[in-house]
Amino acid sequence: MTSGGETTAGTMRRALVRRPADSLAEGQITHIERVPIDLELAHAQWAGYVATLQREGWDTIEVEPAPDQPDSVFVEDAVIMFGDTAVLASPGAPSRRGETAGAEGSARALGRMVRRLDLPGTLDGGDVLKVGTTVYVGQSLRTNADGTRQLTEIVEPLGYSVVPVPVTRALHLKTAITALPDGSIIGYPPLVDDPALFDRFLAVPEAEGTAVVVLDEHTLLISAAAPRTTALLTGLGYRMVTVDITEFEKLEGCVTCLSVRVR
Repeated sequence: MTSGGETTAGTMRRALVRRPADSLAEGQITHIERVPIDLELAHAQWAGYVATLQREGWDTIEVEPAPDQPDSVFVEDAVIMFGDTAVLASPGAPSRRGETAGAEGSARALGRMVRRLDLPGTLDGGDVLKVGTTVYVGQSLRTNADGTRQLTEIVEPLGYSVVPVPVTRALHLKTAITALPDGSIIGYPPLVDDPALFDRFLAVPEAEGTAVVVLDEHTLLISAAAPRTTALLTGLGYRMVTVDITEFEKLEGCVTCLSVRVR
């Protein structure tokens, strides 16, 4: 499944996606109560998310489905891209450790150099937020110090610096914060352990508004469940694109979880 993703500068904009498993309702949850999942609606919402990326000029590349991996739709957790290097995660939840194989296949097909994180180190991609050459890594229930150390050893020679960030109030770092194109960090204060860690922090009024996907320097993708945050960011001059992802939010998912931008 693809659509044209070439920018005016000739650079391809591509994103990895992975269709939901029929076992989606069995996915892991940590900080919220389990509620029923409408699988048919989830498939429709995923298709809408992918179509939105395509309309915004992104090629979408489907990672091989993983029917026996309930959380596999959250492809962000399986692989992190650093230019020509793809780092395979070491999932913190044992039930998710089968998700990286398909992501590795897609990364190799794209011609990326593949590096791997190994147990006892654990790291989920949702705990990694890149802002320029700074890589914030959440120290969460899913990502430990050894996983962070291994990632640091891989990316520092590539020109990145790693900053560990405590995460105790949310599943992943990117459940609590993401970044705007200008490098400002946005987050919902009740989910952020220490906003003072960030030079520029902008509080948003909704938990669902913490996550944005930067589609270009002027355009952000955000959950339809965050209208006040959408209005706030519109007021800052961004064009906002909304998607309905209620069934994935029931599993602590967000707009960043459902794709990996290949940049």
